[in-house]
Amino acid sequence: MLASAGDILTHKGTDVVTARPQETVFACIARMVDHNVGSVLVVNSDRQVVGIFTERDYLRRIALEGRSSRTTAVEAVMTRDVIAVSPSRSVNECLSIMTQAKCRHLPVVQEGDLLGIVSIGDCVKQRSEAALQEVDHLETYIQRFIMSRYPA
Repeated sequence: MLASAGDILTHKGTDVVTARPQETVFACIARMVDHNVGSVLVVNSDRQVVGIFTERDYLRRIALEGRSSRTTAVEAVMTRDVIAVSPSRSVNECLSIMTQAKCRHLPVVQEGDLLGIVSIGDCVKQRSEAALQEVDHLETYIQRFIMSRYPA
């Protein structure tokens, strides 16, 4: 069975680092550092995703443009076109979406409700674990096959 975005959230949890649109970039960066994450989801008062602010956004729209992170509201520099996925999306689909969109984070949303976020690292980790399980399964199968054909 293919793992899904929802499966990843089941294992990693549903905590999401968020910010309000009016918060300063500096406050967002501090929150990202405190939580050791590369992005914050920008949500409105109804917890609807209205944007995402990433390390790339900081580099492109603050550092290179000479803005002040202490006075710039995150809504002025966030990425507004956020691609979200449902919890039923497979890990392979999530990886494909991130590759095509050149992004590293996908909010997981169901019926407008934010459930969590998956990163490219989460997806790669899941794929790696699945591959190791498959190798273990195949080794067991081969050992049993050999023992059934060539008993000791």
